[in-house]
Amino acid sequence: PEILLVDELSLGLAPIAVSGLAEHLRLLHETRDLAVLLIEQNAQLAFELCPRAYVLENGRIVTSGNSAELQRSEAVRRAYLGGGVVFPAAGAGEAGSRGEGPPQQNRSAPA
Repeated sequence: PEILLVDELSLGLAPIAVSGLAEHLRLLHETRDLAVLLIEQNAQLAFELCPRAYVLENGRIVTSGNSAELQRSEAVRRAYLGGGVVFPAAGAGEAGSRGEGPPQQNRSAPA
């Protein structure tokens, strides 16, 4: 295939399993030039895996852009990441390897 659709990679899985699957997706993308479309509520995981992201609210795109830029966006952090989440530099560790769960998500719309 030229594109792989992945829906909720981390849902219900142990962090070590998520880490292994995330690494496998990275390898597929890099070695087979495979595009990956990831639908994921764990924003931290999505930002770590994807260079570009779209943030949806009630089925509509409310913002999009480079994942690093979105991580720094105060509105995105406040609405979707609990406001106090600090992200590692891109490529600085594996998803789920820090022994912490996903950030708390507030479902209110960005201000």
